[in-house]
Amino acid sequence: MSLNRMRINIFLLVVHMLLLTSLPAYSQQTPTEAETVMNRTAEAFRQAGGIKATFTVRAREGVSEGTIYLKGEKFVLESEGVKTWFDGRTQWSYVASNDEVNITEPTAEELQSLNPYAWLYMYKQGYKLKMGKNNAAGKSAYEVVMNAADPHQDLQCIILYVAKDTYRPLKISMAQRGGKNATLIVVNDFQTGQSYPDRFFTFDKKAYPSAEEIDLR
Repeated sequence: MSLNRMRINIFLLVVHMLLLTSLPAYSQQTPTEAETVMNRTAEAFRQAGGIKATFTVRAREGVSEGTIYLKGEKFVLESEGVKTWFDGRTQWSYVASNDEVNITEPTAEELQSLNPYAWLYMYKQGYKLKMGKNNAAGKSAYEVVMNAADPHQDLQCIILYVAKDTYRPLKISMAQRGGKNATLIVVNDFQTGQSYPDRFFTFDKKAYPSAEEIDLR
């Protein structure tokens, strides 16, 4: 997997985490301010219906752009000559440069990079939350800092910025263990209330008649 694809997958994880962190937690303790912001952001996502977001990834390796379409746990992701569909069970990844599509049915372990439930209690069990500065890119925003409790965790720090008025994501900063530079994902456009039929999230062979299908299931 390319570095750009890895960064985009991380973006997807964070989006899915936000979609579901508002589900009831087992703890009855009063939520902290940071947890309250996360829950309200998640609720805004859950109320949004179908989502289309364009984003820019800035990292030491360079800059890349992409678009993601979301409907529940289904998604379509477009970036850097790769288009990926996931219908909740099967994943198709089409690589334009070699005109081939890889077909997989992720295992339970592999779904940790796809299934939002795997990240549901991310901050409750593996990360410590705190509020950061209240300004991001000149916009009135909340800043939630998530630091890994385990120093061996690959993703050591995530900083989420969400708009105070709409609780929509503005940008996400991520620092990997041992990394010298953080990866920054900026959400350029965020559209809610989109309507996508289920077939939108499956690979259409007719649209790619010459593509070689590599079934890895």
